[in-house]
Amino acid sequence: MRVRSRLITVLLGATTLVACTAGPGAPGPAPEASTPAPAAAPAVFDAGAITEGLAALPQEAGPDLGTDRLAEGLVPPTNRWFSGLVFGDEPQPVFPFPLSFAATTDGYAFGVPVVTTSEKVIMGGHHPAIRVAGQPATWQVSAYDALSVTLTDTASGATVVLAQGSPYVTHRATEAVELTTDGVAWQEADGHWTAEVAGATYGLTGKGLEVDGTTVRLGAGGHATWFTVPEGGDAARMAGLAAPVESTSVSYAVGDEAATTLRWATEGGADTAFAARPHHTDGLAEGTDCSLGTWPSAYGTLTACTGTELTWHAPTYEARAGLDLSGLSDAGAEELRAQLATDVAADPAYPADTYFGGKALYRDAQLWHIARQLGADAEAATLRQRLVDSLDWWMDPERCATNDAFCFTYDPANRGVVGRTASFGADEFNDHHFHYGYFLYAAGVLAADDPALAEKWAPVMDLLAADIANAPASEQLPQWRNFDPWASHSWASGTSPFADGNNQESSSEAVNAWAGLTLWARASGNEPLETQARWMHALEAQAARAYWTDFDRTDPVYEGYGHTISPLNFGGKRDYATWFSAEPAAAMAILVIPASPSSDHLAGDPERIRDNVAEATATRGFDQQYGDYLLMYAALAGDEDRAQALAQARRVSDEAIDDGSTRTYLLAFLMAGDQPSG
Repeated sequence: MRVRSRLITVLLGATTLVACTAGPGAPGPAPEASTPAPAAAPAVFDAGAITEGLAALPQEAGPDLGTDRLAEGLVPPTNRWFSGLVFGDEPQPVFPFPLSFAATTDGYAFGVPVVTTSEKVIMGGHHPAIRVAGQPATWQVSAYDALSVTLTDTASGATVVLAQGSPYVTHRATEAVELTTDGVAWQEADGHWTAEVAGATYGLTGKGLEVDGTTVRLGAGGHATWFTVPEGGDAARMAGLAAPVESTSVSYAVGDEAATTLRWATEGGADTAFAARPHHTDGLAEGTDCSLGTWPSAYGTLTACTGTELTWHAPTYEARAGLDLSGLSDAGAEELRAQLATDVAADPAYPADTYFGGKALYRDAQLWHIARQLGADAEAATLRQRLVDSLDWWMDPERCATNDAFCFTYDPANRGVVGRTASFGADEFNDHHFHYGYFLYAAGVLAADDPALAEKWAPVMDLLAADIANAPASEQLPQWRNFDPWASHSWASGTSPFADGNNQESSSEAVNAWAGLTLWARASGNEPLETQARWMHALEAQAARAYWTDFDRTDPVYEGYGHTISPLNFGGKRDYATWFSAEPAAAMAILVIPASPSSDHLAGDPERIRDNVAEATATRGFDQQYGDYLLMYAALAGDEDRAQALAQARRVSDEAIDDGSTRTYLLAFLMAGDQPSG
């Protein structure tokens, strides 16, 4: 396959659509005229239909995830950057950036992570530079929204608010309290206080407080706002921007590009300061004031900006049902037909769990799309029958009442849709977007020109979509379970039981999820959902390139890092590792799988692709497990690379073909033209 050199043409031909999250979000600075400003839009699902659909599933409580630290009435916030505050026996540190934060038994601790880089790990773990202690505290998450979380001490009623991107932590007292900062003494400076810890400057300001060295006294109804001063920044200016954050919101628009606006609503509507990540600054809206300084992070240099809104733009990518084989030579078509017959005859049984079962459905949906283009009517009919029969099982809302597999239930305790046969911790809400993305993709392919199938499957397929992409939140499901707009990517762990925060490994399967969601939204005629899915696809792809496959190696954070990719990213560290294999091929493949027709974000810089492939194949070449994904990725570097990959693909053993792919698809991907069709 050629490099997607015509991608820009695809982008410029995109349809202009607008959407926004529910809530108090306001439009940001006006982007280019070709992309509308973020603005309000209706919910993406019919709330009544989702409620009715969930009620129709068997109600089956899942594992006790441990939500003692969650206030009554809140939907359990699985798969969030702050999930570690809620779940498990003890709270875990979290990483709202530029700060890290941890709740303790007598208060809390926060600080800017100290970033260190080694050959395989970029570490930016929790740094408790400021330890705030007062009286025994029993913290609960009492509120959360798009970017912020509120902790309440159930004993005193005191609250602590932190938000993604915000350098401020605000403590509000309901009764008079004396706090201490564990040896850190505060020096008064023009109405605020500062302290130097480990080479960084921290500040304190607020209302109704008295400060004496290491002691901070707060009167009833008063508040203390702690903050970090950026490198090259000014403490007085940061103190002047310390209006407490009251709520946050996200709005977005999709046109030629995806525009996103994050908003920090503050007390009195005053300006605040916030951190922009490297991918934000690459597409920052004109006029944003980012002159306050910088902070270090494991993800690169954070830029300190001022205002109440951050708006940036990301390239959009097309979601495609299948490869375009219209340019095949007669010989190529004949070769594919022969291989297709072999792959269809192999007839592997469909797995019963949602991950491997979903992959198998996606795999055969791609074979079906290829078979139709090749005029292989018998194989196409066989594949369609298999797929429809299996999806009919999965999409039967009552099947789990009488069967042990190939079905879904609703977990009313943890608030989500779960496959009866759990894998990779799916019953604890791990990886739902990876799993359900395959179902959505397969259904979107088959139902694209068959409205009857879309109508038949919609009652349950919409529930899978809502489980990972509901908007707005409801009593039954959270909003955007996995997706984090500030980070611009998803989080995979349900409960985040890690001192390094939540994590995501397979950036490519996350992109696949939103491409699949787009295809299903199209097939089912849900335009608001399609717009939201395209926005999520754009941001996830932008982050995948910025932090997983194509990060800027000139950023100082990568000095000493010995690899060209970062396969496993946590809030507080980035690791050249995977959960399942130490092989370099696996490290690269997990960022490529399933190499869908909607994987344009993997193309771009030919030399970077070649560098990444060289590292992945250095020990065992292409003829090893996951070799098929490495060959497809290698082909994106150019025509010569594609030709070499095709020659290799004809020779590699069956070991190189993943169970979620086929040799037919591998060959078709490498033979296809430079602009796959939908």
